[in-house]
Amino acid sequence: MLQLLNNIDHKDLRVVTERGARWGDNVMSAPVIPEEFRKLQAHYPIVFQPDGCGSFQPIVLFGLKQGENLFLTEDGWTADYLPLSMQRMPFSIGIAGDELRMMVDMASPRIGGEADGVAVFMPHGGSTEFVEHANSVLCTLHEGLERMPSFVQALTTHGLLEPFTLEVERPDGSFGKLSGLSMIHEERLAALDAQTVGLLHQADFLYYIYMAIASMSNLSKLIQRHLSQEA
Repeated sequence: MLQLLNNIDHKDLRVVTERGARWGDNVMSAPVIPEEFRKLQAHYPIVFQPDGCGSFQPIVLFGLKQGENLFLTEDGWTADYLPLSMQRMPFSIGIAGDELRMMVDMASPRIGGEADGVAVFMPHGGSTEFVEHANSVLCTLHEGLERMPSFVQALTTHGLLEPFTLEVERPDGSFGKLSGLSMIHEERLAALDAQTVGLLHQADFLYYIYMAIASMSNLSKLIQRHLSQEA
């Protein structure tokens, strides 16, 4: 139930900022934008998922099956960086003409009671630091999503996305399978001519590509976390 955020209808609104399954964090992946790849690559594998419209959306993996988030514990989220698409909850951007509007999902489990969570507005109606930060996150996401098509187009034009299938043998001898995702094709990247590499560099895409490649070292760590929970 999306509503336009305002200090009249939502003057007493509070949002839970803790992390846990009860607040909707039990997801195996989250969409991301290239501008946060550097922070993401220290913790999560960055892969590419078909968006249903003939293109791709970069995502990070938190687990290897639906509903599995291996970064959640009883103490909260264990990684130092939380993807912007997770940080923004329960807010989103609405567009009215040329104007961006901040929306709130009143059905979100993050909507707190009278004494739960962080206040969105101050008693006199002004915005709190919390909602100012949320607005900044939304603006960064919006700008990143606007630039996303040109980045993904460059990857597909040069054949730099390679589908992969991950099979994991569980302790009981059964196998788990993750498919339908793509990663950067390192051999094709290495084979690009100098002019193409230069163009990718000028567009800042080469940097993002290398961050995505570096992030794949986290896949083996994710597998080990998955297996330890399955044992």
